[in-house]
Amino acid sequence: MSQKIVFMGTPDFSVPTLESLINSDHKILAVYSQQAAKANRGQKILPSIIENFAKKKSLRLRTPIKLDTDEEYNFIKKLKPDIGIVVAYGKIIPKRFLNLTKYGFINLHASLLPKWRGAAPIQRSIMNLDNETGISIMKIVEKLDAGPVMHQDRINISENLDSLTLSKVLAKLGAKSILDAINKIGKGEAQFKEQDHSKATYAKKISKDESKLEWNESAKKVLAKINGLNPNPGAWFKYKNTRYKVWKAKIVNQNGIAGQTLDNSLTIACKEKSIKIVEIQKEGKSKQLIDQFLLGNNIKQDETIS
Repeated sequence: MSQKIVFMGTPDFSVPTLESLINSDHKILAVYSQQAAKANRGQKILPSIIENFAKKKSLRLRTPIKLDTDEEYNFIKKLKPDIGIVVAYGKIIPKRFLNLTKYGFINLHASLLPKWRGAAPIQRSIMNLDNETGISIMKIVEKLDAGPVMHQDRINISENLDSLTLSKVLAKLGAKSILDAINKIGKGEAQFKEQDHSKATYAKKISKDESKLEWNESAKKVLAKINGLNPNPGAWFKYKNTRYKVWKAKIVNQNGIAGQTLDNSLTIACKEKSIKIVEIQKEGKSKQLIDQFLLGNNIKQDETIS
């Protein structure tokens, strides 16, 4: 059964679902995305990934600075949509909007709710050393990510999985499952189950302050931070007042004083075991594999890394 849809999303995580909907029998009435914002060092005003994608596909696009206005309320009301699909839009859907569609608003969230409600579920699941994560399809209610869930898909998190890779996997998984969810909703076959709110945890937005590597933690925890913060904002350390971002690393079975280099190849001791840097970026420079980096950077054994 074809449904008339209002779609809301902003980052690249949202694209597979929107593309899946475009390629289905459903009709996209409008696409909402956050307004263009400053990005990168040049602070250029750049449109969101979804804005660019929607324009490329000639979809009706809305990028309001504020969603909760009479203008946007009346715009959606006149469309008479069957359902709203929200994937990492980045704005709260106002309570008065929730009844504007026949079947309400459905959210695709990148965690196994009620765990990791909020802004950064993918990063938090990796940094927390979770063994698994997944996607949840739920009905949006007034409280953030607290609505009843109709579907979940689970996947394992391996030691070397970073946020960028995991995000792509979950985005594809969600894009596939959302079509089945919409079809069930249209047929009246969807079963929504209330979350156990007592088990809820929150994935707060990643702050730049917490992205500094702490060598007095286990190598497993240090690696989880490196992977969890790749690609944004990137985990970092300082050496002689210069900042270095670590993009890839691996655990090695060497021990030493936490924060000291154990060889001339940038193996750094942690509280338990050590981290060997695989890919690194010096402040103001481009990413480099460690062998290339060491040709021009002299960080020897027994140096202290802060």
